[in-house]
Amino acid sequence: MGCGVSKSSQFNRNSRKAVTTIRAAILIQRWYRQYVARTEMRRRYTWHIFQSIEYSGEQAQIKLYNFLGYLMDNFTPSSSERNLISHIFREHEVCLDAEWERYFCYKNIEVPEVYSGPHLTFPLTVEQAVGLLEAFRNKKQLHSRYVLQLLLETWKLLRMFPNINRISTCQSKEITICGDLHGQLEDLLLIFYKNGVPSLERPYVFNGDFVDRGKDSIEILLILFSFLLVYPCDVYLNRGNHEDHLINLRYGFTKEVLTKYKIHGKRILKLLQKIFSWLPLATVIDQKVLVLHGGISDTTDLSVLPRVDRHNYISALRPPKKRNNSSAGVSVDTDTEDYVWNNSRIYQRRASFSCPKPLGPRDCFQNRSLQDFSGRIKVKMEDELERSRRRESLFQTAVNRSEKDLLSTSTSTDSISSDNAKEEWRLILDLLWSDPMNQDGCVPNEVRGGGCYWGPDVTEDFLSRHNMQLIIRSHECKQEGYEFCHNRKVLTLFSASNYYDVGSNRGAYVKLGPDLVPYVIQYQATSLTRELTARQSIGRTERSALKVLREQLFAHKSDLICAFKKFDPGNTGFLSLNNWASAVESVMHLNLPWRTLFSQLVSKSNNGMVDYHDWFNELAIKGTNTDHIEQSLLETLYRHRSTVETIFRIVDTDNSGFITVEDFRKTWKLLSVYLKMEITDEDISNLAVTIDSNHDGSIDIDEFMEAFRLTDKKSRLERGRSMFMVTTSDLTKMEGDPNV
Repeated sequence: MGCGVSKSSQFNRNSRKAVTTIRAAILIQRWYRQYVARTEMRRRYTWHIFQSIEYSGEQAQIKLYNFLGYLMDNFTPSSSERNLISHIFREHEVCLDAEWERYFCYKNIEVPEVYSGPHLTFPLTVEQAVGLLEAFRNKKQLHSRYVLQLLLETWKLLRMFPNINRISTCQSKEITICGDLHGQLEDLLLIFYKNGVPSLERPYVFNGDFVDRGKDSIEILLILFSFLLVYPCDVYLNRGNHEDHLINLRYGFTKEVLTKYKIHGKRILKLLQKIFSWLPLATVIDQKVLVLHGGISDTTDLSVLPRVDRHNYISALRPPKKRNNSSAGVSVDTDTEDYVWNNSRIYQRRASFSCPKPLGPRDCFQNRSLQDFSGRIKVKMEDELERSRRRESLFQTAVNRSEKDLLSTSTSTDSISSDNAKEEWRLILDLLWSDPMNQDGCVPNEVRGGGCYWGPDVTEDFLSRHNMQLIIRSHECKQEGYEFCHNRKVLTLFSASNYYDVGSNRGAYVKLGPDLVPYVIQYQATSLTRELTARQSIGRTERSALKVLREQLFAHKSDLICAFKKFDPGNTGFLSLNNWASAVESVMHLNLPWRTLFSQLVSKSNNGMVDYHDWFNELAIKGTNTDHIEQSLLETLYRHRSTVETIFRIVDTDNSGFITVEDFRKTWKLLSVYLKMEITDEDISNLAVTIDSNHDGSIDIDEFMEAFRLTDKKSRLERGRSMFMVTTSDLTKMEGDPNV
């Protein structure tokens, strides 16, 4: 009996231990689930911050271009403000290809003996292409003579390609497809290291967006073009929405080229405009897989695409107005209005900058989509319109005669019907700018400002009509480097790892064999990511996103204060956490968990109450003395930094990095119309004095933009690289940070 008691006691003790163990396991599991949920929430809102700001920048660029195009179409040719921007619309110059080749001639450029970079001879060999790759890996720069020569050969080759490349897997075991690279050379080098360089046995498709944001865009282009010249039947390049000189003005590629090639940079950029316009628009593999940069719409028809003159679209943001055919059988672009302005003063346009009526209400520029903007301009000056029509009919004969003299060798001159031109333009716009969505249907892409959102039903219909099975597209950064949607019939592929910051996302490329089943390979190019734990990586990316968000919050200071005062009728200067979160969301519309972000964004609180005036002082710019600058003008600078810089780059016609004080004044007058605010001459003068410290009468654009930066370093979205390049020694600090 004693043995029985002993066994019973032992059983009870074991039972208690088991219960304790189970309870501990449940607590650990519950804690771990909460930890994973919090981590996932941080990851999602960090991602949402980055993407919202990225897309709003693209939307702002399109709206700005719409506005500038409006000015070009409605202001008199002699207006000084119009002259500031007219050169960016002269992309359709009447010029034979032979004349362009003379302009781009490299033979008078000497290569000095001290030059230690790679030397090129043409036709290029595989050894030279690989040598160029190694030279760029070792941070060497290709001489401008060889750059122009390589680009010129590429331009000649691309003019022979169709709008849609058609390739087959039967000639090789696998085809490798890469997404956006965005100037990140380390990603391209890693892809070639893992997968091998292009060859007869290893064909590649590069799906656009080779440039902008990253610091090595020109090097990526030169590498891809060199392999294209060596293997023209095994390297395929699709155009992306960033292969556009107007987008390049905002996102860094223009500045990169002019910095690296100060003497011949302007010619290089002009030749790249031509090359970008001749890049094919899509690639079809085995008649079953469509590879294109952006996407499709409910009106996309691949049978129409081969007939489009793609090179007319130097920029996809604006439809061409006329095209002519050269004697060589190659289309040459022209803008009839530019030709008339430059060659005849008979016809005077109907509005001037000083007359605001033709512009319509100022707020009409901010919310107008790209598709519906063109063709909606109506001017009320009926008498001048009638006179204009008469003048136009009088000089039309003279214009035609002048065009014949200019293009005496041309066989024919026809204009595109406006309907066909619009359909072509929308087709290209959709191919370069569209994104998939989960819901059925097809709606304008208001987030980006161009292209459309298309749903699973549109994908099903498109694939059925064209007897295809898969669409591979890029255009969107994905955290894993790729993402399937629409019942795995659409694959988004993004090859620029660490796009927003180190550790923010993986890159990926796809290998496609004869079975046409995509095999995805993921990677992260930066070695630092291997040193970071998952916790450190998320914390680092989160801090980068929060810095960008703080700048956006301060840029909306006036609107936020108005919203705060609605929740603070007694004007106490304090808000509860709930009211603060509601007010911020009502202004920012980012759909973020503001209550969760409160402790990250507000360092001081009094029993859960926010002193919002003190909070804005924490966010305020440090360094530059801005006390004498009018507050609304200062806030405009913060909110529209990228737009302001883009306009300055446009005004800087000689690409010197400087503009005169007078052009500075005109630029701000232009901005006052676009930004819907009154800017006085005194405000502009105070602003100019702040920057022109040496009183030499010119404004350094870079110094001006740096002087009005809220955060201490550029964000990845602005400068095209990681916001903070930490070292291994920083990791211990990150580990000890409670917010990580």
